Amino acid sequence: MSLVAQLTGTARGVTARSILRLPRPVIRRLAGAPVVIDGKTLDPEMQLMLRLQRVEGPAVETLPIRKGRAKVVSAAKVVGGNLPIGAVTDRTIDGPGGPLTLRFYTPRGLTGDAPALVYFHGGAWIYGDLESHDAVCRFLAEEAQVRVIAVDYRLAPEAPFPAGFDDAWAAWKWVTEHAKGIAVDPTRIAVGGDSAGGCFAALVAQHAVGDEGIQPAFQLLIYPVTDFLNTSASRRTYADGFYLTEAYMELGEESYLLGDEDKADPRLSPLHQDVTGVAPAHLVTAGFDLLLDEGKAYADKLRAVGVPVEYVCEEGLIHSFANMVAAGTSAPRAMRRIAAALQRGLS
Repeated sequence: MSLVAQLTGTARGVTARSILRLPRPVIRRLAGAPVVIDGKTLDPEMQLMLRLQRVEGPAVETLPIRKGRAKVVSAAKVVGGNLPIGAVTDRTIDGPGGPLTLRFYTPRGLTGDAPALVYFHGGAWIYGDLESHDAVCRFLAEEAQVRVIAVDYRLAPEAPFPAGFDDAWAAWKWVTEHAKGIAVDPTRIAVGGDSAGGCFAALVAQHAVGDEGIQPAFQLLIYPVTDFLNTSASRRTYADGFYLTEAYMELGEESYLLGDEDKADPRLSPLHQDVTGVAPAHLVTAGFDLLLDEGKAYADKLRAVGVPVEYVCEEGLIHSFANMVAAGTSAPRAMRRIAAALQRGLS
């Protein structure tokens, strides 16, 4: 039995967080031989996390969706922790398909009308909720000193396309129209999200062009899905072994889409839409992520039409590093850089 298996199999109280507190040379040893692809070296903490994931049981996408959802939430709590924050409150609004829950995160010391981020969680349109991304939202709120408003949009397959986008758009409109009543500065509202949520954030920014009342001041896009039409090189290179797999994405897309949609639909593929006039963006990709190429392609498209965009590739990290705000040092440092960009974008 490997040392990693011993740590996880015989010491049940040892969590990923505690293992990643070990000295860096020990983490390097536990992680195994360095993984180098296209000149990039996988961060040892990410490599060790992947080893722990393999020991802990079947992949999420191989489970029934209900069980997969529970596993996503439990795993997120392990690596996200329970970060202190000023206040967390839920509110229900009328959504296109019924009640739609928003969760408001207010950092400590923040008073009065403040900048805000409307945030859409990732999860391939079938996983994720307010709980899976609670730590992400707490972290961004405290580090950037902004109100974060998380959206509990409907998931597939129960609610296929375009339900998720419809909820995202409805939540965005509600927040912008009620900004003064919820202590938000209407001139400083950003839209953001990770993975599938990053896709929704980019689409919301596109749909808001030309409407001064609802156009975001800033976009925060963390390894966003941008292309339903094409298979990029990174989708093949990192198809398996780096947390987000090709099978994971295929299950999500097959559950979200019924099969007869135009994949260039303006509510689906941000990369294939007109991006003229969209809000300035900070776009981050992970170096060992199958979404790497389409994220960079979207940043290039924004830049080509004159949209101010700051693009960062966290070369040694994997998909879902945004959730790892309480695990090790590499992911939290990357998230602090993201929070600083958000703060700059809304300052």
